[in-house]
Amino acid sequence: MIYTVTLNPSLDYLVRTDALRPGRLCRTDSEALYPGGKGVNVSLVCAALGLPTRALGFIAGRTGALFASLLSETGVEYDFCRLEEGMTRINVKVAAREQTELNGAGPVIPPEALEELAGTLDTLGEGDWLVLSGSLPAGVSADAYAKLLGRVQGRGVRTVVDAAGDALKNALPCAPDLIALGLHELDELIGGAPHSAVGVAACARELQQTGARDVLIACDKGVVYTPQAGSALYLTYAPGEAVQPVGMGTAMTAGWLYAQARGLSVPETLRWAVAAGCAARSAPWLPGRAEIERALVKTGAPHTV
Repeated sequence: MIYTVTLNPSLDYLVRTDALRPGRLCRTDSEALYPGGKGVNVSLVCAALGLPTRALGFIAGRTGALFASLLSETGVEYDFCRLEEGMTRINVKVAAREQTELNGAGPVIPPEALEELAGTLDTLGEGDWLVLSGSLPAGVSADAYAKLLGRVQGRGVRTVVDAAGDALKNALPCAPDLIALGLHELDELIGGAPHSAVGVAACARELQQTGARDVLIACDKGVVYTPQAGSALYLTYAPGEAVQPVGMGTAMTAGWLYAQARGLSVPETLRWAVAAGCAARSAPWLPGRAEIERALVKTGAPHTV
């Protein structure tokens, strides 16, 4: 089972308009409301690929109830802790000539609620995956992911961290099986992130020295995958219209997990990760299996860097 943790899930309100004019009335061409958050998105794409998954995290208020209702409609299993105060955030994403995002803060997570969530991880064991994704909400310390990783250590649980800043930095000594990040997150960790595949791979090796195992880094034109053993690989994105960027990184993580579940080779693992990301980039929301398989056909073979 793939368990995903989203400490700060969201209702994602996606709207399209011909132009965003600040200070003026703007009418939408289309609109949609989805359950969101990085870990939730990983679960949604994993489920689309036929992988068993359960989403964990926190919800609060009436927006939390709506979030749970929408997630139920997708068929994804979930077990969210309900908070007594606050509300699940609403993230507004406006697609015009370019995409503008306005993300809510979300509820404050008290220490006892975090402990309740941590307790749900005690059932995980050999063969399970734990995916920790997204930003840390108010009231949560920067070592929260490290503590959750520590909760499952020694039980055969494989782990993935898709985070940024101190949350990611503090998780590295816990030796996650995969860290997934972009150039912006890499720059936060090391300062002055390179843009060449060779330079990015060198940075990935530095992160491995601090504890990370496999490292997946999304760059401007492709992805660098640096496994713990073997050479780093680079694969450019398949051509296609970029409809919206929501869920691209999380879809890559789900594609990587799918390849791991099937026991595919390192090059094929990267191909599935990139194909899933490209399918998300070209989809109105998150991609299904058919969209990912079509993107896979357009995805070439990686080369060593």
